[in-house]
Amino acid sequence: MDRFEAMHTFAKVVETGSFTKAAQALHLSRTRATHLVQQLEARLQVSLLHRTTRKVSVTSAGALYFERVVQLLADLEDSERDLAQALASPSGRLRVDVPSPLASRVLVPALPSFYARYPDIQLDMGVGDKTVDLLDESMDCV
Repeated sequence: MDRFEAMHTFAKVVETGSFTKAAQALHLSRTRATHLVQQLEARLQVSLLHRTTRKVSVTSAGALYFERVVQLLADLEDSERDLAQALASPSGRLRVDVPSPLASRVLVPALPSFYARYPDIQLDMGVGDKTVDLLDESMDCV
């Protein structure tokens, strides 16, 4: 059983008050939604929902679990969104060594737009005309 899928399904059943509506919202069959909630109840060894032929309602244990599940799923979505944003926006330290003419004519004028585009990059720029060993001097780029 995929616990997150089961928890998400349970939460959607509680929110909609129906296995059918929850299954439709999650693009699952009603049978699959029912099976996931049953597996979750078996794992937890508690009945989370009262089921009748007309309606579904949450038990007291189900209400407690629902509160935690909703928060957990929201935290998971936040974490995934934060990770996607972090991966989309480069960050860290970039060590560059460039010859004087290149620095003054190309790089220095480009710095404001670079920092505007990559605010989380810390640029350590060395300017000089000596030969630089990338590995010995821990440079990322020359």
